[in-house]
Amino acid sequence: MKILAIGDLHGSMKIKKIPVKDVDLILIPGDIGKADLMRKMAFESIEREKQGLPEIGYSPKQEKRAFMEAYDSTMKIMRYLSRFAPVYTIFGNVESSNYETKKLSKEMGLKLPLLTDDLNKMKNVRVINNRLVNFNGVRIGGLEYFVDTSWIREFKPTDYKEKLKNAKKETDKARKVLKWFDYVDILLCHQPPYGVLDKVNFQGAPQHWKGKHAGSKAILDYIKRKQPKYVLCGHMHEGKGRKTIGKTEVYNLGVAGDSVLLDIN
Repeated sequence: MKILAIGDLHGSMKIKKIPVKDVDLILIPGDIGKADLMRKMAFESIEREKQGLPEIGYSPKQEKRAFMEAYDSTMKIMRYLSRFAPVYTIFGNVESSNYETKKLSKEMGLKLPLLTDDLNKMKNVRVINNRLVNFNGVRIGGLEYFVDTSWIREFKPTDYKEKLKNAKKETDKARKVLKWFDYVDILLCHQPPYGVLDKVNFQGAPQHWKGKHAGSKAILDYIKRKQPKYVLCGHMHEGKGRKTIGKTEVYNLGVAGDSVLLDIN
């Protein structure tokens, strides 16, 4: 059985150069849509916080434009890929859950489409956030993006105590999901395990982030304990590559057209 794993696409149609015919399944670790506006707004806010400057007040129209850039490009990519094989994906930090979207819609006073629902309505597409699925005998665990306490402690953002409190809730949930998965053949997650293919070297990143590890200790602990055959992740584009943790092969799938073809018997 051939499984094609594609890195964070971010709206890139370079996927048309990837040989997707004759594969049985396509896996994507999140960040499917284009996030140029979203990233620009986020990095500007981070830099201003670091300098002690007041937060930028983006208008609802600006926020909706950033949201729709990601939404529209995600739908376009999934329509293309789903023509060739079933596509399973989890959400990265670009995608928004139904709950997050409804909350944002209310805050903005503008209606936004629900990405989870719209993807799951598509033929051959399945969102597997925090779900365990069996595909032709292969156990696949899909772990959606979460903020690990290890990230908060590593990067020390402003409002540290509040963000650490929220991260503890997200990390506890992720650990429970991983415990429920037990053993899987493939763990599909967004961020890499801590210390593995996860160092920040991206030129456009905030200066005080560079050289730090953005991976997850919860994911690392799970890999050490359960030793899945494969871990497929993305998030840290500059960390593209393959490493092993015991018997586990960890692939940081890279970005915008980077991919790995797994031949699983």
